[in-house]
Amino acid sequence: MDLDFTETEIARYSRHILLREVGGTGQARLRAASVLIVGAGGLGSPAALYLAAAGVGRISIVDDDVLELSNLQRQIAHGVAFLGAPKVESAAAAMRGLNPEVSVNPVRARLDAGNVGALVAAHDIVLDGTDNFATRFLVADACVAARRTLVSAAVLRFEGQLSTFKPHAGPDCPCYRCLYPEAPPAGMVPTCSEAGVLGPVTGVMGTLQATEAMKEILGIGTSLAGRLLLWDALDARFRTITIPRVPDCAACAGV
Repeated sequence: MDLDFTETEIARYSRHILLREVGGTGQARLRAASVLIVGAGGLGSPAALYLAAAGVGRISIVDDDVLELSNLQRQIAHGVAFLGAPKVESAAAAMRGLNPEVSVNPVRARLDAGNVGALVAAHDIVLDGTDNFATRFLVADACVAARRTLVSAAVLRFEGQLSTFKPHAGPDCPCYRCLYPEAPPAGMVPTCSEAGVLGPVTGVMGTLQATEAMKEILGIGTSLAGRLLLWDALDARFRTITIPRVPDCAACAGV
């Protein structure tokens, strides 16, 4: 691992290097890591900015949407100058403006069975910040197949949830389908565009995603694998529940 830092890098990442749990070795691990962020919206925005600021060496962000005025209430990687432009281009500009030392790869595409496998396999860790179950299951299954760690978050109204899925890491680590075997029927769970969301809730959960991704890269702390973090913003309450691994899970059995 390359531990040779420039003076600029030492100055930029000094607060990380001061941390005993990170230090120069940890910062080198961040620089050598690659992360795929699926979704450049309310969750992907803060996650992308913090991972870029932290010095994660290669970050790809994939989304096929364009920026609308209603997005700016919560999607903080974007600004009015990019209205009508692809979100990935806006997010990439913000990330590069924050830290030009990282490699940012904007991918304007809708994930499908034809492209998800290669994108997931080309990165160390995947962050899912999408707002539809079809894409969530597609990404989750691709992560199992490629043996990649998935950090998944979701928000609605005043609530958020977060977990890390890495069934390749051991028998106590479930996959996404251990928690949600199948997508709910269409219309059962409202979207943010239907039910609304408090803007900072997406910021908190996206920032937590970035934190958990960095913990996985650095190998520090206690992973959220096997646990689901739930946050109720109105009650200012966090709680964590255990997610058991399903022995005959259709996705991760035998992994």
